[in-house]
Amino acid sequence: MTIENLLFVTGKLAEKSLDKVLQNIQANSKTPPFKYRIEQVGVSVAALMTPELITRRLKDVGDAKKIILPGLCQGDLSQLHRQYGIPAERGPNDLKDLPQYFGQQGVAPDLSQYSVDIFAEIVDAPDLSLAAILAKAEQYKAQGANVIDLGCLPNKPFKHLAEAIQLLKSNGFKVSVDSIQPEELLLAGNAGADYLLSLTEKTLWIADEVASTPILIPAKPGNMASLYRAIEHCLKHNKPFIADAILDPIHFGLADSIVRYSKLRKKYPDINIMMGVGNLTELTDADTTGINAMLFGLISEMNINAVLATSVSPHAVNAIAEADAARRIMYRAKEDNRLPRGYSNRLLGLHDRKPFPYNAAEIDEIAAQIKDPSFRIMVSEAGVHVFNRDGHQLAVDPFRFYPKLGVEQDASHAFYLGIELGRAQVAWQLKKRYVQDEELSWGIDLLQNKRDKKSHREASLAERKLKNK
Repeated sequence: MTIENLLFVTGKLAEKSLDKVLQNIQANSKTPPFKYRIEQVGVSVAALMTPELITRRLKDVGDAKKIILPGLCQGDLSQLHRQYGIPAERGPNDLKDLPQYFGQQGVAPDLSQYSVDIFAEIVDAPDLSLAAILAKAEQYKAQGANVIDLGCLPNKPFKHLAEAIQLLKSNGFKVSVDSIQPEELLLAGNAGADYLLSLTEKTLWIADEVASTPILIPAKPGNMASLYRAIEHCLKHNKPFIADAILDPIHFGLADSIVRYSKLRKKYPDINIMMGVGNLTELTDADTTGINAMLFGLISEMNINAVLATSVSPHAVNAIAEADAARRIMYRAKEDNRLPRGYSNRLLGLHDRKPFPYNAAEIDEIAAQIKDPSFRIMVSEAGVHVFNRDGHQLAVDPFRFYPKLGVEQDASHAFYLGIELGRAQVAWQLKKRYVQDEELSWGIDLLQNKRDKKSHREASLAERKLKNK
């Protein structure tokens, strides 16, 4: 077994803690996974290091074969590779996560694979222009959709249906059309739609007229015998199809509908099955991340091949992206024969599994090392910690801190501390991970905004210099 030599580059405050964590990793491993050396490059906060600063201060890398940097280190690491001739990579954001980073659980899982196609429905397509339909399709594709479903509305003409299908097809989309009107389904099939939602045994004649793949449903709600007859017809005539037993909302048949899917899969172990998940994500006032996680667990167990997902209600705005994350997580967990834990935090919105990496005593040790006036903020189970060379305070309510911070004459610093302490309070209340200068992570529900972490410090220093003139 080849033992890898690693060089950890860090700052003053993290040096001792980093060494302690790495020693524990070695002590708890049957075979030392690597040899290591720590190089402290003279900055107080490791997250403020840049590749440019490192190349100026790091003279050589010795016999190291790889450089490991703090996860929050910004910039292009390729220049480190060019400078020292060995790979450079970011570790976890918090050094307390290094054991997972190097251990079995810390190996980044392959979430590139899935076994469920997402049909994303544009529910108001008849009311949208062609340009708006294309824009919505692009949005859903970016969120993970494989097929764009054009939803037709009852008693609402869709005059540009054929043009919409052709526009989407010309832009590389697979298209399905969802309608209860046979004439619309026939028009859609002739216009080139890939799938038609939904045909019953009474409208199966449409499938004989067009090349589109039909999605089959019961002729009446819950009438599985009619769905079975439609399936048998397609099997007999060697016609590709997808069957949908229809998922009902809570208190209107949910449990029975899940049983129907289970029976459908047992009766036909090799056919393609679809489940429409909107009846739960849209019609339940609960966060859709958890609903999608549970649904895709069932979908994975029953080997369901496709879902019809919608994003209509404001609380379901990310339902398609969540479906994409859920299908990948469940696929990988099933392949690994493991519980769906530790694969991704994209479906963890309100809480984190490990919200407080440091306890109050450990933060006391860190605070004792501070020799400068800059405030550090950390969160433990005990509350929010604010400390610099002048003292260490513990509270939860940011208003409790203000009288003791001494920033009344420093507007930019006071503004910055107000923002950070507000975030820290929310993190403590919800049991979320807090990292100073970083936005709280809300899983899929937030696109992280990259910003200059030093901007508030530079503004504060400029303000002080101006006042001291």
